[in-house]
Order: sequence, then C-alpha cells, then structure tokens
Amino acid sequence: MRDFLFEPMRINRMEVKNRIYMPAMHMNMAKAYEVTDPLVDFYSERARGGAGMIAVGYATVDELSGSPANIGAHRDAFIPGLARLAAAIRENGARAVLQINHAGRYNFSFFIDGRQPVAPSAVASRLTGEAPRALELDEIPGVIGRFAAAARRAQQAGYDAVEVLAGTGYLISEFLSPLTNLRTDAYGGALENRMRFGVEVVAAVRRAVGADYPILVRMNGNDFMPGGNGRADLQAFAQALVAAGADALNVNVGWHEARVPQIVAAVPRGVYAYLAHGIKERVDVPVAAGHRINDPRTARDMIAGGMCDFVAMGRALIADPFLPAKAAEGREASIRHCVACAQGCFDHLFKLKPVACLCNPRVGREAATAAAKARVRRKVMVVGGGAGGMSAALAAWEAGHAVTLYEKRERLGGQLLLAGAPPGREEFVELARNLRQQVARSGVAVVLNRPVDPALVEAEKPDAVILATGAVPVKPPLAGADLPHVVQAWDVLRGQAMTGRRVVVVGGGAVGVETALFLAEKGTLSGEAVKFLLVNRAEDPETLYQLATRGAKAVTLVEMIDTLGKDIGRTTRWGMLQDLTRSGVRTRTSARVLEISPSGLKIEAGGVSEEIPADTVVLAIGAVAHNPLEKVLKQMSIPCRVVGDAGKPGWAFDAIHQGFEAGRTIE
Repeated sequence: MRDFLFEPMRINRMEVKNRIYMPAMHMNMAKAYEVTDPLVDFYSERARGGAGMIAVGYATVDELSGSPANIGAHRDAFIPGLARLAAAIRENGARAVLQINHAGRYNFSFFIDGRQPVAPSAVASRLTGEAPRALELDEIPGVIGRFAAAARRAQQAGYDAVEVLAGTGYLISEFLSPLTNLRTDAYGGALENRMRFGVEVVAAVRRAVGADYPILVRMNGNDFMPGGNGRADLQAFAQALVAAGADALNVNVGWHEARVPQIVAAVPRGVYAYLAHGIKERVDVPVAAGHRINDPRTARDMIAGGMCDFVAMGRALIADPFLPAKAAEGREASIRHCVACAQGCFDHLFKLKPVACLCNPRVGREAATAAAKARVRRKVMVVGGGAGGMSAALAAWEAGHAVTLYEKRERLGGQLLLAGAPPGREEFVELARNLRQQVARSGVAVVLNRPVDPALVEAEKPDAVILATGAVPVKPPLAGADLPHVVQAWDVLRGQAMTGRRVVVVGGGAVGVETALFLAEKGTLSGEAVKFLLVNRAEDPETLYQLATRGAKAVTLVEMIDTLGKDIGRTTRWGMLQDLTRSGVRTRTSARVLEISPSGLKIEAGGVSEEIPADTVVLAIGAVAHNPLEKVLKQMSIPCRVVGDAGKPGWAFDAIHQGFEAGRTIE
C-alpha cells in the first residue's frame, strides 16, 4: 500500500528520501557560538533514526542576531564546526539544512554585551521587556548582506540547503507586521513595503548561493497577534518569497508572545495544518506543515489529504529519534510520543539550560548514556509502576539485569493517569500507554495488584531494589476536613469521588489548577458537538463559544499565596491560567482557610472573614513522599535507590530521569 510519508520529494535539485523534516530548534547546546559534541551526538542520532531532512539552528547572521548559545554563522571561523555538524547528519543518512535568523527585538541586551537590540522600529517587546533601537535606512542593506553571507557559509560548510527564518516574531516578522513596523520609508507602511525586507533577504541569499542551491523559508501562516498579520497577508508574503527565490516553505504559527497556544498539550494534533494548506494553494513549491505533529498517522493523513507536501516534526523526534524508522518498518506501536509538556524543552530554555526531554532521558547525553550491559547481572526489584518505576525497570533491563516490576494497583501508569485527566492533558495518558507497551515488549516481569512488604522482599531476595512508591495527598489538620462532602483532588481526577454543583478547590498549585479545569469542563460541549451544531447552523458562534467554555458546575479555586500555578512550567502556566478565566472559574488568592463547614469553606482574605458556599470541597494542598520500605531495606542490607515522588514530590520529568539513572547504573 502506498505510504505518502515515505515517498521521496525534490526541493530544487535536492532529493529527500521521505517527507519527515526535523525543523530547527534552539537546543542551547552551542558554546560561544561553536558547535559542541552534544550537538553533534544529538543530531547524529536523529539522522540515524530515519528523518529525511534535518535543520539545525537557528544560526546567527551577525553579533546582534542571537546569543552565544546559538550556533554561529556570522564569521568564517565557525565554518569548521558547522561542517562537522553537517557531515554528522549527512553521513547518518539525512539531508542537512542550516537555518539562519536575526532575533531583532526578541534578543536580550545581556546576550549581546549590553548592546541594544535592533528592529524596524523602537517598539518594546513583551517577551523581553526591552525597547530596541530602530535600524537606520542605510543600515538595512548591511543586515541583508549578512544574511546572504551566512547562507554562503552554510553552503561552504557542506549543508544541503539553507533555511531563512521569516516568522515567529523575529526580525523579518517585525518588518512584516504593522504592530512592530512603524516606518514611513520604503520598508514601512503598505504590505508591499513591509514585505520588502524579507523578500530582499531571500533574493540576496539566492544571489549568494546560486540558482541550484535549495532555499527554504520558515514563515508564519498566521501571527495570532491582534492587529498583526493574518492569513491573507501571509499568503501574499508566501507568494512574494517564492518569486524572490524560495524553493520550499515551512509554515509556522504565531509569535512567541501570541496568546493562542501553539505547542502545549492542549493544542490538538495537527490542528494548524489548515494554514499550510492555505499557502500551498497559492504557491508551486513544496510546503511543510508543523506544530503538534507527534505521530506518523497524523503526518500521513495530512500529506495524503493534500494539506501539505511534507511535515515538520520537531519535538516528536526529540522524544523518539527513531520515530521515522519505526513508522517505515511497521513498528509504530513502539514509538514514544512527545506529550507537549514543554518541561524539558521550552521550560529549560527559559532557565538557560540545554534542552532535555521528559519522555527521553537520553536527550543531550546520547553518547554518555548509550546502552551498555552491566558487568554482573543482578536480580532487581522495582516497587511502583508509575513513570519513575517503569523508566527504572526499562533502564535496568536494558543494562542486562533480571527485573521484576511490582505495582499495587490494577495497571501501570501511576500519577501520569491523574495528570492526563484534565482537559487538554490527555497526552500524559498516552505516555503511560507508551511506557506500558515498552515494558510489555521488554523482558521485565510485571506483577500487578501486589503491594510490596518486607515479607515479599525477604522471599524474593533481590540484589537491588528501586523504590518508586510515589506520594500520597496531604491530609490537613483543618477543622471540618473529615466532613462527608470533603474529597481529595486525586480521587476526583481518578473518577472515584462525586462532586456537587458548587465546588471549592483548596490549593492553587498545579494539581488544584488542573482539578478546577477538570471540573469546569463538566457539561461543556465537546469539539465534535461544536462542529455538528456549527455546520448545521443550530446556534450562532457566540452561543457555541459560551457552551464550549462554560460548564454545569460553579467552581472556586482558593490559594493561600498571591500566585496560582506557581509550580507549573512557564510554557504551560499562562495558557492554563487563561483557561481558568475563560471557563468561569472564580479564583481567590491570598486567602487563608479557617475551617470547612457543612455548608462551605470559611476563609480570611484582606483581614475579612467570609464563607464560600460549597456542595463539595476538594483538597489539593500538596503531597508527601510515600516511602515505607527504605528504612526496612537498609536494615536488611539490601541496596536500594529512591526515585521520583517517593524521594521528594516533583514533576514527571524528575521521576522519569531519576528512574532512568537508577536503573542504568545498578552494579
């Protein structure tokens, strides 16, 4: 049967073996603009994994265009490192592309030795909080020339193609948008003038690299910025870019400061393909669609349906470098899917850390963590079948040990199943399923519905034990906490506790926010229902919006401190708080709980006491480690390691990484 995903394609004179493109992503792994061993190892593995084409970058075009953690392409001195990275990709079977870019007002002055970022106009950035300096008219040709020079270096370094980043709110976007381009000269005003800078960049790159060298452009299909460029303007821009010399277009969505979610789990898989299709209809070059394409089926359907010619799968290949090979070989069930949590990728960038991955603890350490067999085969007992326990069991088995995984409940998954209960978080359930499938295909023995006690340990006589027993909810010393209408958030998320119409959630951390959203979703229209009613014009769009966002319950979220979701990653938090407002959840911060009464919750806020009426009070005030075996094991002189929440409640990222390290380093 024809598989559209693995048909070859041509971009200019370059043939690409399949339709899977790993787009450029900032990895924060370069040092002083130089390519490093971790970068080479990271991309070598993705090339071996079967991607047809891999872009690296973005790479800088001058000293104001990025940070020293970006790959440098603004000086000839960087060509040897660029060449090493290109060779690593090509030698492992993929086409190598270098993306070049200028950050414009999205750069930070501390990255460029205190100098002021430049932009078309002096419009401050919400992302950085800094105001840039407007480029003088006579400076613009120099910037354009530096794009061309960087492209020429890519060609000299052995890259098969170059990609110009012309979207996402960076410099070319800033010239294109009326929000950030207030110029009155030839580069400002009408759309034709605002397009001029980006068009001239592509034309200059074409002159620099010649007619036969492939040029891709990554551009937006919609900026999602009120008052900015929408679909029609960007479709016109696409046509102008192709006329200037672009051989393929890679369609992106949104600016970094846009308030429409683009990369988080709440974004449906492949939802932005319509933007690529709108551009594909107007140009005669290959067009890629991107964003939240994390499985071959979605990618295949988009190509087969004519929405795009190829797909940009970025974080999907961070999570599983061998996704293309597995899809080509009929092993799709073994793929570990990106869950769009952003905990290790985007959140790490905000912390100035190298990119890592919740789903794949080897990211950035490919060489150091390559599978190796232990010198002595040990009998290993793993206690707890959540994220940390499954990760530990798999790593220990891969190291050659005899592993048995014990779980006290009826199935593996642990708190991943709770994390996947709120709306838009279903990918965590998918991760639990992926891990279960990996365990099932391994040689790990699994025992369900079996709590582990000292007698079982004594009977099994393991050489080593990994404790991944998780955490339990905090039971507060609060008057009224034992009343019958008081329940734990975890029980609500598991579907083991009923709630009334008026619900108060106590605790505004991650679990509290997720539980409030979970409850607020009850009684809203599903996406399928909205489409049916919209297509049949049963209700007007505003009514459908209200029915899709306002449910059957009145939910109030109470937090003692002045901030909600303090323990939620930066990439995800803003969207979840936006959802609280949109769904009508009433929030009370800086509120101290006094007691729970039969009729509601008594709080003190601003020195004033009040009672919030409630049919159900849900406690989401934290968790404590559950680790009853560590002390016993030490008394039995059995080596043990504690991972995940059993040591200290934290994120799934921590549990998976700690489990992986514990399993692979057993001696």
